[in-house]
Amino acid sequence: MENRRFILIALLGVVLFFIYQAWQKDYGAKPLPQAPAAATAAAAIDDVPTAAPAPAAAAPGAAVTDAAPAAVTAGPARRIRVETDLYIAEISTEGAELRRVELKGYPVSKTRQNEHFALLDDRNGRYYVLQSGLAGSQAALVTHKTMYSAPQADYRLVEGSDHLDVVLTTQQAGLTATKTYRFKRGSYQIELQQGLSNTGAAALDASPYVRIARTEYKSGDEPPFASTFTGVGLYEQKEAGGDSYRFAKTKLEKLAKEPVEKQQNGGWIAMLQHYFVTAILPPPGEALTLSAKPSPQHGFVAQYVGATQKIEPGQQATFNTGLYIGPKLQDSIGSHAKGLELTVDYGILTPISEPLFWLLEKLHKFTGNWGWAIILLTIIVKGLMYKLSEAQYRSMAKMKKFAPKLQDIKERYGDDRERQQKAMMDLYKKEGFNPLAGCWPLLVQFPVFIALYWVLLESVELRQADWVLWFNDLTAPDPFYVLPVLFGITMFVQQKLSGNTAMDPMQQRIMNVMPIGMTAFFAFFQSGLVLYWVTSNLIGIAQQWFITRKLEREEALKAEAKR
Repeated sequence: MENRRFILIALLGVVLFFIYQAWQKDYGAKPLPQAPAAATAAAAIDDVPTAAPAPAAAAPGAAVTDAAPAAVTAGPARRIRVETDLYIAEISTEGAELRRVELKGYPVSKTRQNEHFALLDDRNGRYYVLQSGLAGSQAALVTHKTMYSAPQADYRLVEGSDHLDVVLTTQQAGLTATKTYRFKRGSYQIELQQGLSNTGAAALDASPYVRIARTEYKSGDEPPFASTFTGVGLYEQKEAGGDSYRFAKTKLEKLAKEPVEKQQNGGWIAMLQHYFVTAILPPPGEALTLSAKPSPQHGFVAQYVGATQKIEPGQQATFNTGLYIGPKLQDSIGSHAKGLELTVDYGILTPISEPLFWLLEKLHKFTGNWGWAIILLTIIVKGLMYKLSEAQYRSMAKMKKFAPKLQDIKERYGDDRERQQKAMMDLYKKEGFNPLAGCWPLLVQFPVFIALYWVLLESVELRQADWVLWFNDLTAPDPFYVLPVLFGITMFVQQKLSGNTAMDPMQQRIMNVMPIGMTAFFAFFQSGLVLYWVTSNLIGIAQQWFITRKLEREEALKAEAKR
């Protein structure tokens, strides 16, 4: 009876957890009203960074202020198309902005396999672009509104080349500026180099800045029954001048009340969303300012401003920044910048989820299929918990033996719950039986279940992963509800094998209805998660049958020995 009570409480806890997730999705903190996504080339942003006059030693760029826009080279803006093995990108000649980045290895959805997922985009009511420039105390420096030119309109990474450089230039009175985007084969990191030549008679103060500007919108990858994170990630120093860093996240809607600004050495800033990240990766150890805040015209801005340099007449300077624009691939993302692997966030169950994903990935390499990998993972987990399961089923078997005595206690004490409970505890003590001994497998399995939920939810490696038949996306619900129904059936069978003779009528009714309720509940869950639970139930039924037969043989041998 105590086991059943514990099962009810544990299942209720799981249900409440996912109800809370759904509540957060539907009624949690809401996005701020969007500024109109006027994603036209001429749209101005009013908060261009301004560099302070350069001191003798380099200092972080000055705070963002309302600066006069730089002079704009005449001529209409046009798009430059860039294609590599991983990207199809578009760069605007206005500001040399990275306006659109399609990820060739990631279709939009299972029904739109021929369309690439666009991480950066300024079409169809969206605005998510990467801007850069050189801020200065003089208004004549180049910003993300300066017009550039390029020698060609189409670039392609050819076979045999390991990188592709796209160079844009602009000339103004007293300076020549270049922007070079280097796309590398097989890498989601793009190198941005901004160059400035001082052709005038006066010294120039210049600070590089790179910013991600975006409105808030649904990416199309959000699961139907969960709340995923969209916001800013910051790798910040724990203490000024220290060597230790920490990763902090802020949701977009929270930036309105709590804008972020950090002056520090090193670190990075990123825009995060489900499965994907756009990160600005300054040179390690550089004195810089990282900030994030609302933007009057484009929703939100995450920005890096680098150290100010003085460029004397006739001299030139270059400013290098790394850009990571792509999926949160766990086996490689950390190699691009220290701490970038923290953008894959499994929450408080990370210590369980990370090894779980590691094992799942190894099994996937062995099977070549994420569905079979989940099944093998379940077999391994159940195998590791076999001894705990055996203890649970032994406890259930003993409970069956006590059922007549427990029923007698209930009848003897009637509605006197206090005396009834005391008599039951005395019986357990006399027989040397711990009614909670069989709860350990559930205590272990539920954290594993929740951890796997986060693995399926957060891991881009499982995005649109198929299995067999109609299971073409294990991160989406089963469209024909076969797995949820199988879950309900296996749960019902387990209950019948366990027996419920020690339960009062109310508990029996609840347990009888539970498979139906859980079937309806799991109909909205990722099919990969339900596959894990169905497999776990099937293995549990086999283990329970085997252990029950084993216990019956042990009892028969004991009875025979007494004769």
